Amino acid sequence: MDEQLVKEIVEDLKLRAERSKTPVPVGISNRHVHFTKEDFKAVFGADAEPVLFRQLRQPGFYAANEQVTIQGPQVAIKNVRMIGPYRTYTQVEVSLGDARALGLEPPIRDSGKLENSPGIRITGPKGSIDISRGVILSKRHIHFTPKDAEFLKIQDGTEVRVRCGAGDRTTVFERVLCRVSEKFALELHLDVEEANAAGLKNGDSAWIV
Repeated sequence: MDEQLVKEIVEDLKLRAERSKTPVPVGISNRHVHFTKEDFKAVFGADAEPVLFRQLRQPGFYAANEQVTIQGPQVAIKNVRMIGPYRTYTQVEVSLGDARALGLEPPIRDSGKLENSPGIRITGPKGSIDISRGVILSKRHIHFTPKDAEFLKIQDGTEVRVRCGAGDRTTVFERVLCRVSEKFALELHLDVEEANAAGLKNGDSAWIV
């Protein structure tokens, strides 16, 4: 076998072994909506502002009191919570089960990448809007601070394998996107179906393998 190839394999195994020593907290995302300020006021009223329900682990992000109904071609899903703050685009994140119930086929995407995604009707207490695109299945991902990324030898945009869960529910997720920013806190984001498959709850630990 080529000596260089052997060296690369050994180095990769060493790196994986080192990374696997550091636990990554799990954050579970249920279906939710991100609003532009304009769209928020269209469904909640011109004088309305988002009200804090609870703070999230990611700095500056929070679950709001405000909830809406999303209407697909087949059914409507009620009580879909807003995640703040405002964004420059309106986006609806659902699970695969939600998408099938709604009658939609959204792509798996990193947040904000909305090209060729389906639209949906969003209804609040003061009105409804129809967005032409913006429904996605969130690509599972890990948020890193630059310090965490440097320590774990992670670069923004790379993909890794992650092991989580315990016992008969132990699961290895492939192609987990790594996102690095000074605005982030270390956290693995999974949707509810992925988390349930591994028997996870918020705050559990996962490991990059």
